[in-house]
Amino acid sequence: MAFMLELRAITKSYNTTRVLAIPHLAIKQGGVYGIMGPNGAGKTTLLTIVALLLAPTSGTMYWEGTDIEVMDKNQLRKKVTLITQNPYLFHTTVAKNVAYGLKMRGIKREQRSERVKACLDLVGLPGFAKRMARELSGGEAQRVAIARALVHRPRLIVCDEPTSALDADTGHKVLEIFRKTALAEDRALIIVTHDNRIFNFADRIARMEDGRIVSVEAQVAH
Repeated sequence: MAFMLELRAITKSYNTTRVLAIPHLAIKQGGVYGIMGPNGAGKTTLLTIVALLLAPTSGTMYWEGTDIEVMDKNQLRKKVTLITQNPYLFHTTVAKNVAYGLKMRGIKREQRSERVKACLDLVGLPGFAKRMARELSGGEAQRVAIARALVHRPRLIVCDEPTSALDADTGHKVLEIFRKTALAEDRALIIVTHDNRIFNFADRIARMEDGRIVSVEAQVAH
């Protein structure tokens, strides 16, 4: 079986400065991948390229064995979702925040409601549909952002420091949710983080320095 996503000889340069050089990175479905490294190591640049929001300077990316350059990029981007460190929530209810993208895609109201409820249940927020999103705690807001990502049923979720603003207990719960959703839906997740708790949840940890992956460590079965 082909990898879900594979990067070969990927580089990113700004003017004459090379900030990223990744000879090879392969992501399988059903797995959680952690990316760690100091500030300025190139983690966020790599994540943005993986999320198909930034084009590499050189190299090739494959989606399930097919070069993405010959694929419909708009359709492919629907299969990938980025969750940022500080997710922006609209000044409305939790349900409307989670359903917003479905509404824009023309999904009928009844289907939207069913999918929103299922995703809120999955992230541990049953009964939160009518709550105002801007009144939630940091951990609750992050879980709403996860639900908003999951409701589109993406194949790949990429997360930038999702636990950085959370307390220890909430951060642990968020990482548990990520692993649960990866396994249940056969998705793949890539998480950029400084949080050492990722060792308890990821299948592999890639360490970055100076724009390069210097090691990839397989984790003990969870």
